[in-house]
Amino acid sequence: MSFLVNGVSQEATPRPGQCLRTFLRELGWFGVKKGCDAGDCGACTVHLDGKPVHSCLAPAFRAEGRAVTTIEGLAGENDALHPMQQAFLDAQGFQCGFCTAGMVMTAASLDQAQRRDLPRALKGNLCRCTGYRAIFDALAGIRHVEEAAPGEAFGRNLAAPAGPAIVTGRARYTMDVAIDGLLHMKILRSPHPSARIARIDASAALTAPGVVAVLTHEDSPPRHFSTARHELSTDDPDDTLVLDPIIRFVGQRVAAVVATSEAAAEAACLLIQVIYELLPALFDPEDAMRPGAPLIHDKPPSSRIADPKRNIVAEVHSHIGDVDAGFAAADIVHEGVYAVQRVQHAHLETHGAIGWLDPDQRLHIRTSSQTPFLTRNALCALYDLPRERVRVFAERVGGGFGGKQEMIVEDIVALAVLKTGRPVKLEYTRQEQFSASTSRHPMRIKVKVGARCDGRLTAIAMRMVANTGAYGNHGSGVLFHGAGESVTLYRCPNKRVDGYSVYTNTMPSGAFRGYGLSQTIFAIESAMDELARLLGMDPFAFRRLNVVRPGDPLGSDDHGPHDVEFGSYGLDQCLDIVEARLAGVPLANLGDDWLVGRGVAAAMIDTIPPRGHHAHCRVRVAEDGAYELFVGTSEFGNGTTTVHGQIAASLLETTVDRVRIHQSDTDLVRHDTGAFGSTGTVVAGAATRAASAALAEAILDFAAAHLCADRQACRLGPGHVVVGTRVIALDELAKAAIAAGAPLERAGHSAGTPRSVAFNVQSFEVAVHRRYGEIRILRSIHAADAGAVVNPMQCRGQVEGGVMQALGAALSEKLIIDAEGRVANPTFRGYHIPAFADAPATEVHFAKTFDAIGPLGAKSMSESPYNPVAAALANAIRDATGMRLFETPFMADELYRAVIERNVPALSSEGACAFQPG
Repeated sequence: MSFLVNGVSQEATPRPGQCLRTFLRELGWFGVKKGCDAGDCGACTVHLDGKPVHSCLAPAFRAEGRAVTTIEGLAGENDALHPMQQAFLDAQGFQCGFCTAGMVMTAASLDQAQRRDLPRALKGNLCRCTGYRAIFDALAGIRHVEEAAPGEAFGRNLAAPAGPAIVTGRARYTMDVAIDGLLHMKILRSPHPSARIARIDASAALTAPGVVAVLTHEDSPPRHFSTARHELSTDDPDDTLVLDPIIRFVGQRVAAVVATSEAAAEAACLLIQVIYELLPALFDPEDAMRPGAPLIHDKPPSSRIADPKRNIVAEVHSHIGDVDAGFAAADIVHEGVYAVQRVQHAHLETHGAIGWLDPDQRLHIRTSSQTPFLTRNALCALYDLPRERVRVFAERVGGGFGGKQEMIVEDIVALAVLKTGRPVKLEYTRQEQFSASTSRHPMRIKVKVGARCDGRLTAIAMRMVANTGAYGNHGSGVLFHGAGESVTLYRCPNKRVDGYSVYTNTMPSGAFRGYGLSQTIFAIESAMDELARLLGMDPFAFRRLNVVRPGDPLGSDDHGPHDVEFGSYGLDQCLDIVEARLAGVPLANLGDDWLVGRGVAAAMIDTIPPRGHHAHCRVRVAEDGAYELFVGTSEFGNGTTTVHGQIAASLLETTVDRVRIHQSDTDLVRHDTGAFGSTGTVVAGAATRAASAALAEAILDFAAAHLCADRQACRLGPGHVVVGTRVIALDELAKAAIAAGAPLERAGHSAGTPRSVAFNVQSFEVAVHRRYGEIRILRSIHAADAGAVVNPMQCRGQVEGGVMQALGAALSEKLIIDAEGRVANPTFRGYHIPAFADAPATEVHFAKTFDAIGPLGAKSMSESPYNPVAAALANAIRDATGMRLFETPFMADELYRAVIERNVPALSSEGACAFQPG
């Protein structure tokens, strides 16, 4: 058929039933993204005869005789940006950028009437990263981007280096590549939660058209591993096989078909005959721990499972002081059981990888990963390959939130490549992402807190039970982290924490933004709010009285010394800022049908994960006089690329446009643990600082020697060195250094220790409808202690995105597991992440601190804004309605029952006192 794509005539024939999205991508228009293939997310939006359409829903044949415009064709002649593309650049209306092409295409089509009702106009486009404020600003024509003089990049609102490529569709994500002879993989998944494969027959599938290979457990290497990626692989139990004859959850891999097309692979999956021996299934972790419960994993002690006979992956028991005596000394005691649901990361780019062998038979894996180096190491161990024979790299990654701190697809792609010798691609569907990847750990948390009448805490006790699902990836780390800073935040002489991470026959849990703290902080901060109410104390005053301060010990256990210290302290400022912002405005009055209240919650987080986090980098002067910076961290909307450029430019007395960044490739640097735990700034950024500072000195040393000048007379400029009255260009100096056998290149390393602490305070003013249970967020205020903020615009976006994602988890998101162990809502339509219409404006404020540990005074601030949100919202609802909600999400029907029917679990409290200030 004939049609136009971006003004160019095309002749091509789509396959029967092919959608326009896949058709355009096969023609090389990679700006058209796959986010859902159901018309839910808008990442695939294109213009058809000038009107926006979701190309995943539009049959390709309908383009015949018509004009199709993709994001690549939106720009004018000579690559002049469309005004909407420029607006998104000026406002930095993106983070990972995966949704941006579709968002820009929709926004560019809006008329003035539609712009006046953006919630309706943008209802078909989802963004998981930004929280939508920056997108609103782009459509409002608000510019946030600044320029910076040489050497003054740190602390300025500088644009992301990838911005122009993102808004024009030139940015390349994992699947945005055409490879000759590429094979496609599809996975046959188990319909049962617990079973043994008694027999599997793939003969019919092997003879199906286009099929090249079928992989079953007989092809799997016998070595167990964990999908979780940590610097120390021993942090997680080795309980997983590439393909396992024992089935432990609905959606587990049973077989993989490799074929010449996705359609052929999918059709062949249906031809595989599997006979299952069904086994008892356990869905509740309390049931799984009971004596005599069926064993989900029968593994030896070497697998590092804490107690396989009780299905316990990990357990923690920590004690400080005498908790029983502390409660006996309390005048007021509150006790409650809090529950936090399973939620999904819902990054717009699903998991996927492409693998191939080069002419030297070296394995290459192109993947959407937060941990390329750790994934490379795991593949080498799994397949007995030396590290120099495996390369793992990531192009731009379309969101992560911890979900890509796993080896979920790379292992089986590598197996297929090694078996067939041909390039192989595996890309998850949205349904697979919801039901066969990982989620946040659901938890039940029992909290008991006691205080004297003067408001001082006497005892804290917490019991956590985490549902780690079918496999123990991150089960230990999430449990220990959840047991940490949530309790450490409060000065209290008597603390006890008991926790269990438990196997069940549900989809695996894993790493998720907050890494256990969002769950326990919801419980602890709700309990503290309730205790303050029982005492008659203002919640801000209660926290000021009881939170840790510099000089206090930082620990929730008695497990010996640690490396966490106060590199800076801004919690007092955060509390002051939020309280002042609330005090300046009277409580809203929406009429008799609305109950209005306010709530606050605080959070603390260690700025670096424990037990080792390393980053190596190198920086050099290129022959053209620009700088080239090589780092290992992935960019997935976390903003580390921008941060690295600003740190380097500041230390090298130049501008960010003169720093070319190469990243997330195991061929580039020695090692990088990965971009998780908010370490992109404080660990990898520290390595960049060290390398850049060393290079600045090396440049001046060489310039002085080369020109026989006094070293003290040398000064670094943006593209040159000033030597007294002379100026020598960096390109000339670089060539001279190479000729002298002393190239201008230096390396940097950070080991991630010692570690500092960061703080966040969130407050909401809400209105709850008396009759319908509807919640309206009237005000959202967030104060963050991020140290010296590298890029305030970008850091504000991280806070807004974290708050919005947490609001989704607090109000609407829930992965529903049915009675058969299946995920019942594996689509965006059934699993509601916040859309533009759901996003309140959040005021973001930063404490003025300078961290003695972080690079140039900076601290981490990517995941921590998420953590206090659910508790702050629960506390505001409690203030408005008088009802304490113990379980997330806070759905309208639950609130209706709470407010109208008063069907809420009773608060448990003991004692009474009349609080006297002071």
